[in-house]
Amino acid sequence: MRVALSETSTVAAAPEQIWCDLGGEAALLHLSRGIYYGLDSVGARVWTLIQTPTCVRNIRDTIVREYDVEADRCERDLLALFAELAAAELIVVTDQPGR
Repeated sequence: MRVALSETSTVAAAPEQIWCDLGGEAALLHLSRGIYYGLDSVGARVWTLIQTPTCVRNIRDTIVREYDVEADRCERDLLALFAELAAAELIVVTDQPGR
């Protein structure tokens, strides 16, 4: 499933998944598919931020404050990550144009 993503999109962990922390990294399980996914430490931090619906812009700003990364690069990487997670049906994306 292809979704439009931008800095104004809101993302949240999908209800059909469970996850756990593995020493700073994250393991995700898509319940109905039975497929595991892994996230590195930065991805795990992003994952914790989307446990409640959150705007991509706010996630970007948090990651830029916490890690040594430029805002443009961070946003590109976040949008790519969210596109992969959306394709795997691990997140729910709500587009909010104009916000």
